[in-house]
Amino acid sequence: MGISTAAKLGGFAVVAVAVFGGAYGIGTAVGPVGTTPPAASSASSASSASSGVHEPGGLRASERGYTLAVNTTGFVEGQPRQLEFRITGPDGAAVTAFDPNHDRRMHLIMARRDLSGYQHLHPALGADGVWRVPAAFADAGEYRLFADFVPRALKQNLTLGAGISVSGDPRPVPLPPPSDIAHVDESGYAVRLSGHPVVGEAKLVLSVSRGGTPVTDLQRYLGAYGHLVALREGDLGYLHVHPEPSAVAGPDITFSAAFPSAGRYRLYLDFQHGGVVRTAEFTVTVGDTGPQPPAPSKAGDGHGHGH
Repeated sequence: MGISTAAKLGGFAVVAVAVFGGAYGIGTAVGPVGTTPPAASSASSASSASSGVHEPGGLRASERGYTLAVNTTGFVEGQPRQLEFRITGPDGAAVTAFDPNHDRRMHLIMARRDLSGYQHLHPALGADGVWRVPAAFADAGEYRLFADFVPRALKQNLTLGAGISVSGDPRPVPLPPPSDIAHVDESGYAVRLSGHPVVGEAKLVLSVSRGGTPVTDLQRYLGAYGHLVALREGDLGYLHVHPEPSAVAGPDITFSAAFPSAGRYRLYLDFQHGGVVRTAEFTVTVGDTGPQPPAPSKAGDGHGHGH
């Protein structure tokens, strides 16, 4: 059914919930290419606080004593090279003990400041504590790297962020308008997004089809039938969620997320079919608030039970 992503509700049961939010101004000094990052309004901040959401991941290079240190510089658009980075711990030494998180010890997400150029990589950890992965950037510009991991000593997921520059001729890409359908390259795959993104918890269902036929034999990728990342326009606050456990391999993949503030976000769904991992991308507009309870009727019984 064709529903507007920004305007219609879909109610769905979920298990896994990842929350990000809080002060929108954190990290906004480095906004997308060619734009001025929006500032948080007091209303949005109050809404975030009342929704119980927390600060987005990836806005800082250091958190809870852990730091993301990128060793590689000098990237040029279109030229592959090895990307190296370390995670240092509270003692300043490189961390080498990590717990698996969604089947991997490290997820490296990369996107340009205008939310184009998304990549999801899985580096290898060397005995020297350096993570290494081949990387290439098709377009010049400023990029944000997100290291998503669980230090064994902390037993808690962290997402740290750092910026890198890619030299060349930067050509900003306008953020596509919101849509509830994403077509995946020339492969014939399409993904429909149903849900009502609002400040606070939102239920999202992504339905995969190919050539108009629902896909019912999705393959597990990172332990699930889909993997979802969301980035907030402006400061690139990071949300990483996985769907509820499901024995049904599509077409629907259900997520729950807590958006921290009104505004525009870019969603990236990774899914695997036919042995190939593909990515569907969406722009969503998050409304100010969720559904509100009805106001008490003046003709009620005096206890707020008006109808």
